[in-house]
Amino acid sequence: QVQLVESGGGLVQAGGSLRLSCAASGSIFRINGMGWLRQAPGKERELVAGITSGGNTNYADSVKGRFTISRDNAKNTVYLQMNSLKPEDTAVYYCNADLVSNPLVGLKTVWGQGTQVTVSS
Repeated sequence: QVQLVESGGGLVQAGGSLRLSCAASGSIFRINGMGWLRQAPGKERELVAGITSGGNTNYADSVKGRFTISRDNAKNTVYLQMNSLKPEDTAVYYCNADLVSNPLVGLKTVWGQGTQVTVSS
């Protein structure tokens, strides 16, 4: 069984910074892509940023230039550095990972439990 555990959320003033972490643990054979998504109240979940196992990244237009996604493959951990935060960044942030825990079973997507980020104006 594989778990993703997020940390680093909290309350910050507009213009401030936060760094989210998401560590995968359990029976892991290989992790492919990892990503961060967010869901604000009354809105659909949206992709914030993704990163491949080789380090290629993509970002939502709304966070380009302010957020940076990175990963440490040795630690099975993905990070999201969030700078110049805005009130509209307020949401629950979820990490996910496309991984193989059993080569006989194949690829599956695992989700973290979510961490709240609140940006005050």
